[in-house]
Amino acid sequence: MMERKAKSIVSRGWITLVLLLICSGLSAQKIRIKTGIEVLKEQQFDCLKGKRVGLITNPTGVDNSMRSTIDILYHAPEVNLVALYGPEHGVRGDVHAGDHVSDLKDATTGLPVYSLYGKTRKATPEMLKDVDVLVYDIQDIGCRSFTYISTMGLAMEAAAENGKEFVVLDRPNPLGGLKVEGNLTEEDCISFVSQFKIPYLYGLTCGELAEMINGEHMLKDGVTCKLHVVKMKGWKRKMDYTQTGLQWVPSSPHIPHAHSAFFYPVSGILGELGYMSIGVGYTIPFQMFAAPWADANRLAIWLNELQLPGVEFRPIYLKPFYSVGKGEQLQGVQVHLMDVQQAPLAEIQFRLMEAVATLWPERAIFDHADKGRFAMFDKVSGSKQIRARFSKNHRWSDISDYWYKDVEAFRKLSKKYYLYK
Repeated sequence: MMERKAKSIVSRGWITLVLLLICSGLSAQKIRIKTGIEVLKEQQFDCLKGKRVGLITNPTGVDNSMRSTIDILYHAPEVNLVALYGPEHGVRGDVHAGDHVSDLKDATTGLPVYSLYGKTRKATPEMLKDVDVLVYDIQDIGCRSFTYISTMGLAMEAAAENGKEFVVLDRPNPLGGLKVEGNLTEEDCISFVSQFKIPYLYGLTCGELAEMINGEHMLKDGVTCKLHVVKMKGWKRKMDYTQTGLQWVPSSPHIPHAHSAFFYPVSGILGELGYMSIGVGYTIPFQMFAAPWADANRLAIWLNELQLPGVEFRPIYLKPFYSVGKGEQLQGVQVHLMDVQQAPLAEIQFRLMEAVATLWPERAIFDHADKGRFAMFDKVSGSKQIRARFSKNHRWSDISDYWYKDVEAFRKLSKKYYLYK
């Protein structure tokens, strides 16, 4: 009897310890900031009262309790939500990357949904005729080639041209507000994946970027819109997304977790060539590089000897479920970001390309990749010079100065538009 009682006490002690550990873990995830939609609710929707509202959003547009911004505005007193506008992947996130989004009616609210990723990527006067103000609430990932900021910019342009107000409900830059990498987009590479002359990683929230686009007359013909940013509360520039305590909603099918945003710039440019698997089609999208002809150990050793700050490479063996390398046995490396702020994120893929040319010269990427994909590589890079200079010797040193040449000037300019310290 005493033995059973002792065991019961020990068991209860372990349960108590486990519960304490769980609770401490939960408290570590306490939400530390208020996003724009939370602040808008605090402000009793003042900037929208009595107006006909059009909302540009997707599943990432939620409050801190995971309630959709669509539902919040639809039921808000004195707010007349009349239309929804869908970016790439659609308002409800049910469209595959690159697929056109169709106009339809929203099943929940019955509101018309206009596509900004179909026949047009810019709202037409017809789409805006019943709207007084356009509201933008989408979680971005801080990388120029992710198309939501292009949607935002074109919507600002449409608002300016049609005399509509434009409101941004601000959200964190998942990489923090200090990370700036890459050359400015050059004129011949302006496209929907590089809509503005900003670096590849630009270190601004969407609200700050909207202020810069307006302030620097980056819209077509230099027009400006009547812009209002609903600022967050509690966000600091040094915060990456994992430090906010906010839940992550996949911003696209291959950005399933907050840390996925850290890896998108690590391999996304190389990924445009379809030459190696970057983990899209496996369980770690954007976090790896692999091919059937690679030697995982040799590649990991070579890359680790570079001693890139904040980065470690681990040999990996896999068989992708779809996309590049589907059904093939591949070898390569998984990228581990030990310190996101110290790591030169976009540089990693160019170092990998150099490693391939050094270890397997017959596989040098620009000598063997599909030339039909070069144009998209250039657009995402923001300059034709990156490919032209790199392909001569397949060396990072041939493009490093060019890649970083605009960083400090942009950092200085962008400080004018900081909304957070």
